[in-house]
Amino acid sequence: MKKRANKVLEEEETLCCCEYVNRLGERSHVAACCCDCEDLDDACDRFLKREPQKPESLSSLAAVVTDRIRVPWLWGGARKVELSVIPPLILLPVLLHLAALHFLLGMVTLTALPGLVLWYYYFTHRKKGQTLFFLSLALFSLAYMYYLFITEVFPRGDVGLVQLVMVTLGVILTLAALFHTKREPGIVRPNQESVHSTVTYYSPLADRDPAVNGGRQDVTMTVSNRAGSPEHAGMEQKETSRRNWCPVCRVVRPPRAGHCRICGVCVLRLDHHCVWINSCVGQANHRSFLLTLVLFLLTSLYGITLVLQSVCPNQYLLTALLYCPGVYDQYSTALCFTCVWYSSIVTCGLLHLLLVQVINVSYNVTEREARTALRDKTARSSCWGLIVDTGVYSRGFRGNWAEFMTMGDKLSPPSPVPTDLVALLGVGLQENTYETE
Repeated sequence: MKKRANKVLEEEETLCCCEYVNRLGERSHVAACCCDCEDLDDACDRFLKREPQKPESLSSLAAVVTDRIRVPWLWGGARKVELSVIPPLILLPVLLHLAALHFLLGMVTLTALPGLVLWYYYFTHRKKGQTLFFLSLALFSLAYMYYLFITEVFPRGDVGLVQLVMVTLGVILTLAALFHTKREPGIVRPNQESVHSTVTYYSPLADRDPAVNGGRQDVTMTVSNRAGSPEHAGMEQKETSRRNWCPVCRVVRPPRAGHCRICGVCVLRLDHHCVWINSCVGQANHRSFLLTLVLFLLTSLYGITLVLQSVCPNQYLLTALLYCPGVYDQYSTALCFTCVWYSSIVTCGLLHLLLVQVINVSYNVTEREARTALRDKTARSSCWGLIVDTGVYSRGFRGNWAEFMTMGDKLSPPSPVPTDLVALLGVGLQENTYETE
């Protein structure tokens, strides 16, 4: 076994820039992406013969295509390209330039684009799978709007150097806050300081499926469990541990922790899984997540104001977005005006998200707890469900915000690096493993 592992390592070290090890463990080449594909041949053969496709044929074909689409890399062989990164890089510029051709095309395009994003969200959310589509869309939208601001708005002379520096600083701070948010949500891990031994039981726990792991249970025994306690306290601790036991992560979750089915981990004080950062929002990154929203909204609102003052100088800001005569006379002004509308739609959506987050923090309620309480009808709600008060953890307005601002200080500093964010910033390349997800 050791010789075989060493042989695999030697092969990986000698891979050229266009070679890689495929999902079957075989050495392959980028130029052979269309060779020896039995799944594709079978699917095409059934299509030509008008025969029904096999249930697993499409998924197998998608796995083959995903594995074979690679980009040559200087070291370690060719890198796999995450397919969900590519559509925003193509669709966003095409749709924005199409919307700038005419007013009616702009209305249709800017109405269809949010609908397409929502459809893809519900499609991926139903499958509980990870995707880099929304993170790619968010990063590329920010970068593309900044690019158009420099190339189309700044040369017009209506924006000064100080204003350009302010917008640039806002973009940099937003990316820095996003990078910090991606580091670690606060994953629940066993307490290694209190671990005494590991005992194997062959009778399943109450919340455990006997078919998993062959009915075998590895239970970590701690010093506090060995020391003994009163009978009532022991029964209460046993019931609490059983209720908070996660059969997937095989850990006892602290109060307010939850399991994310998309990331596959338990997170401390889980708020929700945010598709825009492709990560959970928990105790360790909730503050930086809120900071990211604030910085993005301030930068976006400031940029929208500057662009409207440039393309619609004779209109008030509140009316220029709805009525700007002559803006479609030149293609450059029409493109800027279309980007303002796109940025306004994104800003309104994130402003609603920020409002919900601020209200939840003020009442010391996570988004996960609010949804559960509304479903079970155990909370007081108002403003069409915007305000949800469970009354369980609330300490008053000042106390809730004080707890929120200090809850991340109790955790050890995170060390993992958000590899998917690094991959997107590095020409959209995805590493084979994600340490933080």
